[in-house]
Amino acid sequence: MDNYVVTITLIGVAALGMAWMPSFTKKTGISDSVVYVLLGVIAYSSMDMLPKPDPVRYEDYVKHITEFVIIISLMGGGLKIDRPFSFRSWVVPFRMLTITMVLCIALLAFLAFSVLHFDLPSALLLGAVLAPTDPVLAADVQVGPPLEKTKDDVRFSLTAEAGMNDGMGFPFTWLAISVASLAPNDASSIFEWFAYDFVYKIIAGVISGILLGNLLGYLIFNVSKRRKFININDGFIAVASALLIYGLTELIHGYGFIAVFVAAVTLRNYEFENEFHKDLHDFSDQVERILVAVVLLVFGGSLVHGILDSLTWPMAVVGLVFIVIIRPLSGMIGLIGTKLHNKEKLGISFYGIRGMGSFYYLSFALAEKDFLYSKELWSAVSFIVLLSVIIHGLTATTVMKNLEKNFSSEADYKF
Repeated sequence: MDNYVVTITLIGVAALGMAWMPSFTKKTGISDSVVYVLLGVIAYSSMDMLPKPDPVRYEDYVKHITEFVIIISLMGGGLKIDRPFSFRSWVVPFRMLTITMVLCIALLAFLAFSVLHFDLPSALLLGAVLAPTDPVLAADVQVGPPLEKTKDDVRFSLTAEAGMNDGMGFPFTWLAISVASLAPNDASSIFEWFAYDFVYKIIAGVISGILLGNLLGYLIFNVSKRRKFININDGFIAVASALLIYGLTELIHGYGFIAVFVAAVTLRNYEFENEFHKDLHDFSDQVERILVAVVLLVFGGSLVHGILDSLTWPMAVVGLVFIVIIRPLSGMIGLIGTKLHNKEKLGISFYGIRGMGSFYYLSFALAEKDFLYSKELWSAVSFIVLLSVIIHGLTATTVMKNLEKNFSSEADYKF
């Protein structure tokens, strides 16, 4: 059979299947990510003609594909948050960003260095690429479409956290690259990292997102109303705008991921009750779901074709510890003093799903610099993402329903 035709057919089946996945997830409580990874394993185990999914060999492809998926996901994530932005009302995601994320990076890097005996740059990189929660595979724990009346602190916090810290993984990835590039007795690159990769790029991303988000809101909700010959009220502009915002921000060397999410939140706060926000979100959500289905199939295939070959038992134990102990513990520490119920805190802390963002940051870093433990890093990251898909994918729907039943309402949020 023609390899190309088989591949196109498989992609078509995956994309079509996404139409039924919400119903399947609702009835079974099993996340669609679990189903697609399993289908990928089956497909690649039974069809030799499919192209070999080798992320180590094709790092550039992995980087660009996951980059595109994350951009679309960040736009959709920002658009569906029914919570006007303020530092006070977003205190929980900010705590998860500043306390929990840093703790996750430090603890995982320490284990990689002391237990797995990675060198310092590789240990830092493992912590950096696995610290951000994933906006792509976290649909089961995030809020629904815009203009829903239900107020759910857990879903809101996880949605906002995923959008915020997926961009914040970049400075720490660059830190690992900078450490790997250090010359003996020369700390200048660390100072450069702080000034440029941490301070400037974050500020540039935030400012770019605010400015471009407001400009986009003005064009959509003001110009198109006043001048009837200009019609930009189509949902596809969410995807087009996300790509444009990302590109423009990267051109000024800011963090494009941060800019896209900030712009999406800014746009969402522009004419907050306007129904068009639903159209913008729905189109980006459909595009994202198709892309995710394909990428998960390929990830399942990579499991068959040896991405875990460098995995050792100590690496597996560290991965399990990270998912079930480090992330939940770091989350609970970050939420000390908030008004949330302990069950809500535990839900937010436990469901820090790992996925596309980790693959992107790892492929990006390895394209920038050679790391001594690159194969081990691919195996460790893939194993932890697989653990996250299985553990979180099999439990998230049921747990979120129980939390919604007990704690969500149409009243204001607790914070």
